[in-house]
Amino acid sequence: MQGKKHVGYFKIPQQHLTHINYAFANVNKDSGEVHLSDKWADVEIHYEGDSWNDQGNNMYGCLKAIYLMKKQNRNLKILMSIGGWSFSPIDYEYPKSASDAQGYVDLLRELRNALVNLARSKGRPDGQYQLTVAAPCGAEQVGILKIQEMDQVLDFWNLMAYDVAGHQAALYNDDPNGNSVDRAVKMYLGAGVQPYKLVVGMPIYGRAFCNTDGPGRPYKGVGKGSWEDGMWDYKALPQPGAQEFNDHRLGASWSYDPQKRTMISYDTQPIVTQKAHYINQLGLGGVMWWELDADKTEESGGNLVRTVREQLGQLEWRENELNYPHSREYLRGAAA
Repeated sequence: MQGKKHVGYFKIPQQHLTHINYAFANVNKDSGEVHLSDKWADVEIHYEGDSWNDQGNNMYGCLKAIYLMKKQNRNLKILMSIGGWSFSPIDYEYPKSASDAQGYVDLLRELRNALVNLARSKGRPDGQYQLTVAAPCGAEQVGILKIQEMDQVLDFWNLMAYDVAGHQAALYNDDPNGNSVDRAVKMYLGAGVQPYKLVVGMPIYGRAFCNTDGPGRPYKGVGKGSWEDGMWDYKALPQPGAQEFNDHRLGASWSYDPQKRTMISYDTQPIVTQKAHYINQLGLGGVMWWELDADKTEESGGNLVRTVREQLGQLEWRENELNYPHSREYLRGAAA
């Protein structure tokens, strides 16, 4: 149904991942308390193998399923994304003034201090809990940030290197002042961020342009999509009747249907492979995706996550956290 989306009920390729951002929880605007946005899916739905006869206030749903993944894969970390923000990461789109930028720094410092105190209360090292941000890639938005001050408290930066005008996630741009993955990376490197702390975001979806003759030509409207007008899951692409194109000079790809006169801009396997080589060459920290359920299955041979994982090589190892003494009975017992 247009405008409705069901996520979470799919096979997560955890063997190719180090982190999952679980989206979304919300914040009560009056009290500041965090609450789940879909309680039934998050903690109530019973999956195969769950009992209906358990005693106590047990947790089920997607959060239980993810916790079991963490027990199976001790390198898998889960970050709870909260509303327009995330903990951690933080997703602030976007500071618009110097005072906003300073407030952002202050927020990150407070969060870092709270995470350090939480770690110490459990006898863990200060860096046990990671703090990251979803970072802008447009020159105007990047220029407002106090990058050096933010970098002092962040573990890494997730660069939202997509949703750009034109090719939505091009590696390069013919215009030296135009936005691209490469320009964004160089802005952060130029501000003093170490390469290993920069994680390049890649889309697992396409943006459509209707009534057009192709790249660089006028268009009118965006048409329908997988779940939102103009937005197509990668697993639905290319659409029947469309042909894919890869421009390795720009590191960009798209499909075009000459009968429907519709262009869809998205990353293909050859282009994400090119981006993975770029990441390796510059010694960057890795890749983040939005969003997992839009990918093709590994069995199809078209899976983007696996394609990039195979190019990047060995995953970073960092043991996850299983000790939640103030959580529901199920987790307290399961962690024992």
